[in-house]
Amino acid sequence: MTTPLDEAHAAMTTAPGDDGARLAFHDRLASAELFLLLQREPESGAALDPRLFETSQGSFVLAFDRVERLSAFAEGAAPYAALSGRVLAAMLAGEGVGLALNPGVAPSSYLMPPEAVTWLAETLSDAPDELEARPTELTPPGALPDRLLTALDAKLAAARGLARMAYLTGVTWDTGARGHLLAFVDATPGAEGALARAAREALVFSGLEAGALDVAFFAAHDPIAARLARTGLRFDLPRFEARRAAPAAPGSDPDNPPRLR
Repeated sequence: MTTPLDEAHAAMTTAPGDDGARLAFHDRLASAELFLLLQREPESGAALDPRLFETSQGSFVLAFDRVERLSAFAEGAAPYAALSGRVLAAMLAGEGVGLALNPGVAPSSYLMPPEAVTWLAETLSDAPDELEARPTELTPPGALPDRLLTALDAKLAAARGLARMAYLTGVTWDTGARGHLLAFVDATPGAEGALARAAREALVFSGLEAGALDVAFFAAHDPIAARLARTGLRFDLPRFEARRAAPAAPGSDPDNPPRLR
């Protein structure tokens, strides 16, 4: 069965000169749940001990976007840790170890060298700048690249439960500066940083890193919320569905990533 990573990898490899396709693949990789092949079962509180794949290009950990693919490579059941691509990149950054994705078992078989892993981790860890300013005028958003709107839509769809909605508008600040504003309404307390990073990643992975997109947070009862609704392009964020809690898998908490042995 073809996976989203297969599709993003195919788009990248069929257009090697397309920076947009390359960035879209790395964005998909960062967001994907990956299964890291281990030497032994992970123990609570202990560092992970990944199996290494030695090549003429160096050492690589082995990760798969489906458990079935991991089992096919290992020729049977094998220990693994489930974690996101962004967490895995952060673990590997600076370690001189690359990432072997789906080696030999999928169309998206890919060797990502250590320097590329470090680039991805640094790109994902950069925090937006915080500024103090007040919007004085809101206008409908100007012409923006479709790839940015698509990236924003995907990022906000993945930000389940972090805010009620967001509006994209043109903005003039009290400093005289003009630009575009992504305004979140009724953000979950503590989620502001994650939402700001999601907006920045939409810029970076749509190839518009040099561009600017201001982010602000408002409550639904703030007077500006009505102005946003009149002028802005609205994005509704999915809500959380109530589910019974399950034990957390290693690597599932991005604020407490596992360590490499």
